[in-house]
Amino acid sequence: MPNNIRSFKGITPQISHQCYIDSTAVIVGDIAIGVDSSIWPLVAARGDVNVIRIGERTNIQDGTILHVTRKSQSNPDGFPLIIGDDVTIGHQCMLHGCKLGNRILVGMGAIIMDGAKVQDDVFIGAGTLVPPNKVLESGYLYVGNPMKKARPLKEGEIAFLKQSAINYVELKNDYLAEI
Repeated sequence: MPNNIRSFKGITPQISHQCYIDSTAVIVGDIAIGVDSSIWPLVAARGDVNVIRIGERTNIQDGTILHVTRKSQSNPDGFPLIIGDDVTIGHQCMLHGCKLGNRILVGMGAIIMDGAKVQDDVFIGAGTLVPPNKVLESGYLYVGNPMKKARPLKEGEIAFLKQSAINYVELKNDYLAEI
C-alpha cells in the first residue's frame, strides 16, 4: 500500500479499481472510493472518527479537505461524509460531515458543513458557504455566504453535471496511462 493511503485503528481505505489517487493526496481510515473516481493533488481525506464514502466517477480536486464528525451521546450517528456518483468537487473545498447526492458540482473554495444535505443535480457556486443542516433542493444553483438559492438550473447546466464527471474520468485515465 502506498505511504499516502493509510489504515487507522485497523481500518484500511477501500479503493475500487481504475481510481486515480495522486501521490500527494492523503487517504486515511474508513474511506471507500467507487469505480473511476479520482483524488487529485494535496487532497486530505480523514475517515478517522466516522466514515467517508465516495461514489463512482466522482472527482475531488486539488487541496480539498474531506472530514467527518464523531459519534457522541447527543449525536449517536455523528456526521459521516457521503458523496454520490458523478460529483465534481472543485479546488480547495471543505466538505465536513455532509451528504451529497449525484451529479453535483461544488465550486472552488466552497464549504459544506455538518448535517447539510445536497440533493441530486445541484450547482454550488465558488466560495459558497452551506451552513450546518441545510438542505439544497435538486435542480438549483446556490451561491453566497451563507448560501442562497439563486435560480433553477438550465437544461444545458444539468447536462454539464454529467459531462464534468466524464471529463474527469478521461483525465484520470490519461494519468493512469502515465504511471
